[in-house]
Amino acid sequence: MAKRVKAEVDITEGVIWKQLLTFFFPILLGTFFQQLYNTADAIIVGKFVSTEALAAVGGATGTLINLIVGFFVGLSSGATVILAQHYGARRNEEVSKTVHTGMALAVSGGFAIMVLGIVLTPFMLKLLNTPDDVMTYAQTYMRIYFAGMIPNLIYNIGSGILRAVGDSRRPLYFLIASCMVNIVLDVLFVLGFEMGVAGAALATILSQTVSAVLVIVVLTRSSNSYQLQVRKLGFDTSILGKIVKIGLPAGLQSVMYSLSNVIVQSSINAFGTTVMAAWTAWGKMDGTFWMIISAFGIAITTFTGQNFGAGKFDRMKKSVRVCLAMAMGATVIVSFILLMFGPVVFRLFSNEEAVVLQGMEILRTLAPFFFTYICIEIFSGAVRGVGDTLIPTIMTLVGICLMRTIWLLVIAPSKGSVPFTLYCYPITWSITSVLFVVYYFKGGWLKRSMKKTGMSLSEESV
Repeated sequence: MAKRVKAEVDITEGVIWKQLLTFFFPILLGTFFQQLYNTADAIIVGKFVSTEALAAVGGATGTLINLIVGFFVGLSSGATVILAQHYGARRNEEVSKTVHTGMALAVSGGFAIMVLGIVLTPFMLKLLNTPDDVMTYAQTYMRIYFAGMIPNLIYNIGSGILRAVGDSRRPLYFLIASCMVNIVLDVLFVLGFEMGVAGAALATILSQTVSAVLVIVVLTRSSNSYQLQVRKLGFDTSILGKIVKIGLPAGLQSVMYSLSNVIVQSSINAFGTTVMAAWTAWGKMDGTFWMIISAFGIAITTFTGQNFGAGKFDRMKKSVRVCLAMAMGATVIVSFILLMFGPVVFRLFSNEEAVVLQGMEILRTLAPFFFTYICIEIFSGAVRGVGDTLIPTIMTLVGICLMRTIWLLVIAPSKGSVPFTLYCYPITWSITSVLFVVYYFKGGWLKRSMKKTGMSLSEESV
């Protein structure tokens, strides 16, 4: 095997909590900067364009973009899992095949999403009951955003490749560069050229192109088994089948998550533009929690994937316990900070007091219950790392998506209030967390994954 570059971290050896933190913090900072350049759009548009424009760049548009892009990102996560396992087992040829199949999927998938997104934007916005005063802004933002979908997915796949081999630092550097470009272009296009939401969208896709170019440069210049060679781009049918088998449930899960959020967004839209603007601002704030918990999820997926490939099952299970404790501590801190400083942060997004007051009502409804989601992210990340995705997906679809939909369509309309509508989140998080705790300890997922890969282990160790 070629010598590993310094940026990589061998997570099959060493002190678990230290290596989790070493791997976690670059991912966290990366998602922070990703959140920052999305938030920059909302702050600049909300402050210097209008409340309607703020509602457009984060409310309905964000929900729909997550719905479409989320499916592909979930599907492509199968490549990350497979790559981590092959890399941990030192199977260089399979690593190379996975890299090139994954990148081919990014290009073809990006093109398909670009075309579908541009064509279907008006239809999708109407389905969400987008108000007339927001519709024009939302259509403009979404169509420009979808035009830049190929570099968006190239970056997502490329950064997933690097993280799968233990390198979480360079994706961070790429996002920092992208964030700086986005902020500069936001100011230039929105304030300087007065392009409104079109300028914010254009700034976003140009900054994503920068991060895509950087990840391609790093992968093509690598001398390791995961080197990207343009002439090798294409689909290996065996690898593609494995990617789909592992990634499709994750993709469908993402779609169902997003569909349930579409119903939430539709319910929020019915309360008017002020609530939409507050919900948009809250989405940026609550992104703080999601970027932290998702960073733990990514970290534990890669950790379990490599250690599973290396046959280090006891280390794999211990890392799950350590990660769970760290995620709980971080969640308590985030919830406390949001509750203390919520009004100050909301005023960064809007000068209208009605938006701030509505935002604080949303915050107090959701922030105290973030802890109920932790087991879902950590345990699902752990079992995903060994390639077990079907049953966790079913549990998520039933526990969160189906029950949330029932709440929104059957129960919430009887009260007609924003807080009661949003109770669908903590209730479904709690129920699904219980399901994952039971499955992790009693579901036999490790034995099944070992059997599929031909591994053997004593009953006591499993």
